[in-house]
Amino acid sequence: MRSSATVLFVAFSYLALLFVIAAWGDRRAEQRRSLVNSPTIYSLSIAVYCTAWTFYGSVGRAATTGPSFLLIYLGPTLAMLCGWMLIRKMIRIARAQRITSIADFISARYGKSGAIGALVALIAIIAIMPYIALQLKAITVSYAILTQYPDQSQPQLSLSGFMEDKAFWVALVLSVFIILFGTRHLDASERHEGMVTAIAFESIIKLCAFLTVGGFATFILYDGPTDLITQASLLIPDISHRFGLDQVPGGALGWFGTLILAMLAFITLPRQFQVLVVENVNEQHLRRATWLFPLYLLLINLFVIPIALAGLMGGAATGEPDNFVLTLPLASGLHWLPLLVFIGGLSAATSMMIVETIALSTMVSNQLVMPLLIRLPSLHLDRRHDLSGWLLGIRRIAIILILILGYLYHALIGEAYSLVTIGLVSFAAAAQFAPSLLLGLYWKGACRTGAAAGMIAGILAWGWTLLIPGFAQSGWLDTGFIDNGPFGLSWLRPYALFGLEGWDIYTHALFWSLLVNLGLLVGLSLFSRQNGLEQTQAALFTNALRPEAAQAAIWQGHASRYELFMLLSRYLGDSASRRLLGHTRPQPDDETPATPEMIAAAEHGLTGALGSATARILINSVVRGEALEISSILSILDTTSQALEYNRRLEQKSSELARIGEELRSANERLRELDRLKDEFVAMVSHELRTPLTSIRAFAEILRDSGQIPDEKRAHFIDIIVRESERLSRLIEEVLDMARLESGRMTLKPTRCDFNELVHRSVDTVTRLNEERGVELELKLPKNPSWIVADADRLQQVLINLLGNANKFADEHNPRVVLTLTPFKRSYRLTVEDNGPGIAEAEREKVFEKFHQIEQAQEQQLHRTPASRPRGTGLGLPISRGIINQLGGRLWADHGEQWGGACFVVELPQAPELVQSESLKSRVE
Repeated sequence: MRSSATVLFVAFSYLALLFVIAAWGDRRAEQRRSLVNSPTIYSLSIAVYCTAWTFYGSVGRAATTGPSFLLIYLGPTLAMLCGWMLIRKMIRIARAQRITSIADFISARYGKSGAIGALVALIAIIAIMPYIALQLKAITVSYAILTQYPDQSQPQLSLSGFMEDKAFWVALVLSVFIILFGTRHLDASERHEGMVTAIAFESIIKLCAFLTVGGFATFILYDGPTDLITQASLLIPDISHRFGLDQVPGGALGWFGTLILAMLAFITLPRQFQVLVVENVNEQHLRRATWLFPLYLLLINLFVIPIALAGLMGGAATGEPDNFVLTLPLASGLHWLPLLVFIGGLSAATSMMIVETIALSTMVSNQLVMPLLIRLPSLHLDRRHDLSGWLLGIRRIAIILILILGYLYHALIGEAYSLVTIGLVSFAAAAQFAPSLLLGLYWKGACRTGAAAGMIAGILAWGWTLLIPGFAQSGWLDTGFIDNGPFGLSWLRPYALFGLEGWDIYTHALFWSLLVNLGLLVGLSLFSRQNGLEQTQAALFTNALRPEAAQAAIWQGHASRYELFMLLSRYLGDSASRRLLGHTRPQPDDETPATPEMIAAAEHGLTGALGSATARILINSVVRGEALEISSILSILDTTSQALEYNRRLEQKSSELARIGEELRSANERLRELDRLKDEFVAMVSHELRTPLTSIRAFAEILRDSGQIPDEKRAHFIDIIVRESERLSRLIEEVLDMARLESGRMTLKPTRCDFNELVHRSVDTVTRLNEERGVELELKLPKNPSWIVADADRLQQVLINLLGNANKFADEHNPRVVLTLTPFKRSYRLTVEDNGPGIAEAEREKVFEKFHQIEQAQEQQLHRTPASRPRGTGLGLPISRGIINQLGGRLWADHGEQWGGACFVVELPQAPELVQSESLKSRVE
């Protein structure tokens, strides 16, 4: 069942199925019935992140370093949940500028620089070699175990016997498969819909395989998670320590470093950029991917720890931790499950290698080879009619060379590291793209010189701190420099650079490489000048979310339509050229000038096939003139910006005018109300003045004209005249007080006085009035003096006014008033509450407005029959509040707690020291 022939037959059958799925996906795309125009397919294709490292290595890492394996998946999860706006911006830029790879993206940002593109391509090749080696190692080891179990000895790696090395033949077979898979034709859009469909299918296969073996380990070998953990705690004495947080290399710093490393690598790995950005057909698919991809990561890691526990309890039968996923079903004597696991691991490895090698071959072709060939006049490429075959040939050769390089790394140092360790080495190298890529998206000042210097320094730091020590540990170099440093210079030790010790090697390498990378990028950018095209691209990238500006044509040169067509057909073929230039083939004598939009479309088409730097060179070769100057591009952007800003200001003005209109309407209504109240007040004051004046005049005329009036009646008339005169004086005084308050001319004479005593004096003043109406007055006053600083006469005026109001509005049948004085923090609080109908909450502030009649408002609220004109002027409460405010206190209306009637509260600060009271007195005066 597990013979080599059987395993190979199953493997090749599976690869053939992938090829059929890819061909079907391409055919559907040609029929405009795309399969990848689905958010689910897009989300599953992103799961190419889960390679053989995930399928085999996560269990191995969990068995040796506990929960640290989760960090590799928490990083991408955070990137999708929190950084989807960044990914969306990258997708929009890639679509607008026909970006084909991460090298093309960074090259386009920094002025479509060929040097930057070549540098990124070289770094990507160096960075991904360990990762490809990891996949080759996983395939060959799993094949060996599957066919030789129970013998678990891994194949020996040796360059001298590479013809007998199965990994070498796996690399060759996969290279042929990938050539058929991803380079069957040249597409100006540089999308591989068939590949994406097959990768999504592989994501389902590897997930199902892993969940199956996880379910087998948890529910077949053991009776569920509880039984598994119970058995593990008995057979693995140090289980709590082995799976504790302290097992994470580097401790808390290692946690943080690995999390950041995984997050950056998720965005910068060439294969992730390919599926996330280049292969995206609709940026709206990102919405589902933000939750579906994290869910996928959760599911594929669900059984990592159960498989690790079961493998550790298996002893010698399960062998090395990296092999637990395969050896567990083999040790149980199963036949079909090991084959399923092998196919799952093959899916995980091949999906990564397919996407990675296609992405790298595009970089090699577009950024390294074609720019060099175009610059060689001896090749006479301009005389050749069709170069699309050259482009496909270059990419196919690049695929073979990339896989051979991966095999060489596997053969040279593949035994020195575990699967996870090899993966982290690649992660740290890919992270060197992050500063130039991420900073370039938001900072216009980032320049080409800084980006190049930063990436070179960063990859050198990575090589010294991670790559070279790997060769030493594999026996290719003397290991002395690891412990002692080169030439005895201990501060240059790769794992303790500049004396930084105690860190895990990956966080240590990430720190130093990103430090020099980011430092040089920022430092040189601050002291360098960008050329015109670089400024243009910086503006387009940083303003990428303005689609109008991004789509503007940037060419003002001249070229005939025929010249442009011949250039395109030389590299893309006739059909693609006709599609780009309006489905017509110009004749050789056609001198019709190409429009700027046609030139821009031609550049986009060449960019999709050759990369931005090469496309720029080719367009310059036929277009006479220059691209728009930076001032023109910025003018386009500024025009758009000004239009957007103008629209934004119009919206603000509209909303502001609407708000002002509403305020004017409210103010107008308020003015009408005040005017009405003013008229009522004038009428009321006139009435109030006329009434005592009429009485005074009438009784004065009686006294003048009647000679014979009894003394008793004469004294009564004179008493009425005096009372009416006092009433008239009081009314005039209230009007004058209001005028003084509003003009700020009211003068108070604050002195140290006893609040208790003032309350008693005020109560005595209104005693007769209370007796006439039968008001029951209750006093709740403290026994000790309550010292305050106030103008005693004015404060008594306030208290009398409040008591008078309480008397007036208390219950008609059983009028009751309670007056309470209590200390409150550093103040005294006096409340005057009656048992009347109370004041509605909406009226509690209005009663302190001029002319407002509380009795009128209350009657309207209670739907009473309107009484005659209310007593008083309506100025008592506004005057009272003005006096209390000038004394540094507060006066407000509230809901009565005891009877639910009206309640007025006066709060005044306690008397300070003598010196402070004199200061307050002078300030008030």
